[in-house]
Amino acid sequence: MAIDKFITLESPAIPLPIENVDTDQIIPARFLKATTRDGFGENLFRDWRYDKNNNKISNFVLNNSTYTGKILVGGRNFGSGSSREHAAWAIYDYGFKVVVSSFFADIFKNNSLNNGLLPVQVSEGFLSKIYSAIEANPATKLKIDLENQTITLLSSGESEKFDINPYKRTCLMNGYDDIDYLLNMKDKIEAFEKSKA
Repeated sequence: MAIDKFITLESPAIPLPIENVDTDQIIPARFLKATTRDGFGENLFRDWRYDKNNNKISNFVLNNSTYTGKILVGGRNFGSGSSREHAAWAIYDYGFKVVVSSFFADIFKNNSLNNGLLPVQVSEGFLSKIYSAIEANPATKLKIDLENQTITLLSSGESEKFDINPYKRTCLMNGYDDIDYLLNMKDKIEAFEKSKA
């Protein structure tokens, strides 16, 4: 399964300043019947977006047309709870390319990286600045530069570095999953095998 290449992204961001968002809130368990990645976006944050009568909840941020963009800005401890990979699938399928938080649950972070979704961990202070900037102007853009591992608040020019596993960084920048990465090295692998024959 190839993923989209990711080098840089400039986009407005959608704020979700809620701490301890778990994977069951991201994609409720009743929607986990499918085994492919497609179609999960329509049920992202389902129980926060819709009431029991399937009507949109107007005050939930994803139902507010004021906010748009390919970056989701979540609160601390984003992606906690069960290890379901479907949470990353749902966020990516909805159209997000990046999730920003001051802390990610490890399994969610790895699932995201394996599925083309970039988790960008920032300091609490920088996260607060992002929220303030979006509150002042919902069209505020962030720039995510994966090559240089920086996130920049374009309205002020303030920037912060973020960490990422070098292997996963290479995969995202080239649009590789783990199999694609190995296939890309096919010539080197074959040459190595011949040298040992």
